[in-house]
Amino acid sequence: MFQGSIVALITPMTTEGEVDWVALDRLVDFHLEHETDAIVAAGTTGEPSTLSFAEHFDVIRRVIERVKGRIPVIAGTGANNTAEAVELTRYAAKVGADYCLSATPYYNKPTQEGLYQHYKAIAEASDLPIILYNVPGRTAVDMHNETVLRLTQVDNIVALKDATGDLERGKALIDAVAGTDFRIYSGDDATACELILMGAHGDISVTANVAPNQMHEMCVAALKGDAARAHQINTRLMPLHTGLFVESSPIPVKWAVQAMGLVEGGIRLPLTPLSDKYHPTVREALQLAGVLEA
Repeated sequence: MFQGSIVALITPMTTEGEVDWVALDRLVDFHLEHETDAIVAAGTTGEPSTLSFAEHFDVIRRVIERVKGRIPVIAGTGANNTAEAVELTRYAAKVGADYCLSATPYYNKPTQEGLYQHYKAIAEASDLPIILYNVPGRTAVDMHNETVLRLTQVDNIVALKDATGDLERGKALIDAVAGTDFRIYSGDDATACELILMGAHGDISVTANVAPNQMHEMCVAALKGDAARAHQINTRLMPLHTGLFVESSPIPVKWAVQAMGLVEGGIRLPLTPLSDKYHPTVREALQLAGVLEA
């Protein structure tokens, strides 16, 4: 499997809110040129909740076609309707995704048994390797470690993106799957460095949208166990790790990528453009990371 810095790619949009396919190609090329280790297409940061089904399919397909097998592509296929998640996963497999990333079903708040049955149904419907995604801060449902461990026994469920930010809990899960092929990835940029040093295999990252080289270098150092170097890079990136969440993601990161001149400023309701009061915060974070000139 892959390891390192995996960008949770934004879906670029025009100021009218249409998907900007030319800019999407440009972003993929940007990440191929700047050491990103894998790409998530139409994950949470890619605004799948406001994409039509056709657009969701097309974003996944377009990224796969542009990457041309040079790095792994992980398709975002989460849904709070199990049948929809199955359909998205089957499509991703059909067009050549390497993995899928499936968030816990949001809003309907399933039980732990419901989560198990949801993912088991997806796994049985397709041979595509599945990465579980636990992000209780967005979904209002928390998949317990015990449920994750139960799901590790299901064929083709291969990894977890842990966006809880709870390092103690993450370390317990890393220890529990030690000696198996199941992998843990951070989904929380602010704690990713520490989790990788504890044994995680990388970071599925918002920050990588704007600082791909630095995120790659930080992950490489942490994976090698070079804590001093990893912390040095991570300290420089910390203003981005926090600044890109001053409002609901992907609002700040879309503004940041626009400030870098890579996309227009389109975003879809109910999300709105970054509030003016936060522009200096995000701009300063970009400058501190060396992404924009001061």
